[in-house]
Amino acid sequence: MTEILVQDATASGIATDQRVVDHPAWPALKSAVEEIRPWQSKDGSIDFEAEGAPSPKAARSTLDRVIAAVEELSPLLPHDAAYHRALAADLRRWAADGFGVPDFLDSLLAFQPAKDRTDGLQHLVVFAMYTQNGNPDRNLEAVVLRMVWPEWLAELEATRYDNPLFCGITFEDFTSGYDTNSAVLFPETIAVREAPERFSWGGIFCDREAARFRRVTEASVELLGVELPDDIRDMVADQQRCEQAFVLWDMVHDRTHSHGDLPFDPFMIKQRQPFWMYGLEELRCDLTAFKEAVKLEADGFAQGRDVQYAVLFDRMFRFPVTGERVRNYDGLGGQLLFAYLHKHDVVRWTDNTLKIDWDRAPQITNQLCAEIEKLYRDGIDRPKLVHWFAAYDLVSTYLAPHPGSRWAKGPDALDLSQPPRKLVDDVLPDEFPLSMFYEALSKKLKNVIASTKGITAADAEQAAA
Repeated sequence: MTEILVQDATASGIATDQRVVDHPAWPALKSAVEEIRPWQSKDGSIDFEAEGAPSPKAARSTLDRVIAAVEELSPLLPHDAAYHRALAADLRRWAADGFGVPDFLDSLLAFQPAKDRTDGLQHLVVFAMYTQNGNPDRNLEAVVLRMVWPEWLAELEATRYDNPLFCGITFEDFTSGYDTNSAVLFPETIAVREAPERFSWGGIFCDREAARFRRVTEASVELLGVELPDDIRDMVADQQRCEQAFVLWDMVHDRTHSHGDLPFDPFMIKQRQPFWMYGLEELRCDLTAFKEAVKLEADGFAQGRDVQYAVLFDRMFRFPVTGERVRNYDGLGGQLLFAYLHKHDVVRWTDNTLKIDWDRAPQITNQLCAEIEKLYRDGIDRPKLVHWFAAYDLVSTYLAPHPGSRWAKGPDALDLSQPPRKLVDDVLPDEFPLSMFYEALSKKLKNVIASTKGITAADAEQAAA
C-alpha cells in the first residue's frame, strides 16, 4: 500500500510524507558515499596511483551504487526530480572523465530549494563539496534535510525582511563531512568548473545551531551562576523554540550583509582585510538581528525576545571560546560584545557570579550596534587604511590589543609606503587575546564545546532527557 501511495503522489507531482531516511536506499547511498570519500584527494579527484586507492573499475562500481540509490529515492521527492537527473549525469560524467576534479555545476544550477520553501519539505542533496567549519576537502557528501518555513516567518520575510534566497533547514541525516561543526549548506562550497554568475540560495541548519547553543548556554549558566528569567530558562530548555529563534536570527543576519551604509563589499570577496573587519561585519549583522528582535517583541512576536537572548548568550558564551585563536573574527566579536556590556555595567563578574541587568541589556546592546553603524557610515568618506584604523580604535577602546602589536602603536609603527593589503601581514594572528575571564571560561568549557561537534537536535533532546 505504501508503494502505491508513493507512486500516486509522485505522479501528481506532490511530495510524499515518507521520510527519505526510512527508505532502504538511504543507508545504501550513505554506505556507497562513505566508501568513496577516503579515495578522494583534497580537490575531490581520485588518484588511482595513491596507496589504498581502488581500481577504476571498483570506483565505477561504487559510484553506480550511489546513482542507483539516488534514482530509487528520487520518486519520494518530485520537486527535486530535475536536480536528481542532472546529478546522475554529473556523476556519470565524473566516472567517464576518469574521476578527475569533479564538476557539479549542472546539478547545482538545477537545485533550487529557495523556490519552494514549504515548511517540512524534504530534499536529498549529493555534491562533492567542502563543509564550512568542517571538512576542508571537496569530498562527496550526501545530506537529507527539511525546510523550516513556518507561516509567521514567511509573513515576516514577505513584509519586513525580504530574503528570497534564504533557506532555514534541519538535518534528517548526513555523511561524514557534516559530522563536524558545520551548520551551513552553501553553493559556494560545491566543486564546479566555474562559479555561476549568481548563487540562488543559501541554507542554515537551525537545528544544529539551536542544539549547540543550548548545550553551551546551559553549561555556561551553571558555571557562572547566571540567574535567568523564567521565560528565558524555558526557552533554553526547548529545542523547537530555540530552532525558531535561530531561523529568524539567521534570516535577518543573512540579509544584513547587503543592507545599511556599507563602505565596502559586505562579503569582502577577493579582498584582504584585517580580521577585525570581518569580526565587526559579523557582529553588525548579529546586532542588527538583535535590534530588529527588540522591535518584534514590542510588536507582539514572542520569537523576538528569544532571538535577543540567543544572540547575547551565543555571542558572550560560545563564540569567544570556540575555535583556534588565529584570526578568530567571530571570537573577537563575542569578546567585544561582552566587554562593551561590562564597561556599561550591564554584565558584572562579582563574587564569582555573572550578574546581568536584563532591563538595560537591550538598550546597551543596541547602543553598540549604533557605534558600529556610525563607523560604517563615516567609512564611506575615508580611505581604506584610515577606515581600518578607525575600526581598530573602536575595538581597542574595549579590548586590550596584544602588547607586541604594531597596529596598536599607530600609523607611525607601520610602513605606509606599502599597499593596505600588505599591511595585513603586520596583524598578529591573535591581535586581541582572550581576557583573564575568558581564559578561565575557555578551560572550563573546553569539553562542552568539543562535545557539540556533529550535534543534532536528537542529541540535544536525548541529553535533556
